[in-house]
Amino acid sequence: MTWSMRLLYALLWLGGRLPLRVLHALGGAFGHYAWRFRKRDRRNTIVNLNLLKLHEPGLASRFDARQALVEMGKSLFEVAKVWSGRPERALAMVREVEGAGHFEQALASGQGVIIAAPHLGCWELLSYWLAERTPLAIVYKPPRNQALEPLLIKARGASKVEQIRAEGAGVRSIYRRLGAGGVVGILPDQQPRKGEGVFATFFGIDALTMVLVPRLAERTGATVLFAFAERLPQAAGFRIHIRPAPEGIADADLVVACTAMNRGVEQCVRIAPEQYQWHYKRYSISPPGPKRNFYKSWE
Repeated sequence: MTWSMRLLYALLWLGGRLPLRVLHALGGAFGHYAWRFRKRDRRNTIVNLNLLKLHEPGLASRFDARQALVEMGKSLFEVAKVWSGRPERALAMVREVEGAGHFEQALASGQGVIIAAPHLGCWELLSYWLAERTPLAIVYKPPRNQALEPLLIKARGASKVEQIRAEGAGVRSIYRRLGAGGVVGILPDQQPRKGEGVFATFFGIDALTMVLVPRLAERTGATVLFAFAERLPQAAGFRIHIRPAPEGIADADLVVACTAMNRGVEQCVRIAPEQYQWHYKRYSISPPGPKRNFYKSWE
């Protein structure tokens, strides 16, 4: 790591000595700062929630853009608690688990398990919980800032999770792992590069959607489960949710399969909607036809 990344890791380690309630307070303060001064995050969040109101008014009424940015801030600061020490200390923050039987049953089948973990709640803690129960590999997209990659690998290394790049040889190793009955974690809601996915409905709007999860499920027969770690109120800890995938996620028709996958993400988001990554430009690439530009048209 570069000296700046070593310094950042040291700050993460020091931050991890703080109680979770203090980290959430700091994260909440950062969220309020983002609302006032980080125009891009505020814009993207408002645009996404305005789009949500058109198709899911009941869901959109449960929270507002400022609250979503406060939760974003908490998610940024709480990772210090996850990454800064022994996994068992991080796992002590898990208070409840809903749906553990789905995971145990999938493991027992010996057919391989794909954990689809949306950008919701504390997904880093979810990896620790899974890795405590079975060998786990997580698929990640290298950050744009290449200097950050060694930091991420080191920070996640305490959990002994195998980290696989979502490219080339890495994807081939995922197939081998699933074929041998292993477990792989994938973030299913990252927008792929143009030409690398298919358009499928996500909260009522066509969104370019990654195809890796459906292809893996269709070709390996692995069980797909959706999972996330919900942030509990008053810094009380986290609740792990594990849910079966919607029917059709392994369909040979990728539009059908990706629509099912997006529906699985939606079902998770409905449980704790304010904790989703609403600041992410999920609809920045247009489907074929007239071009749309939701984010640049915002005033």
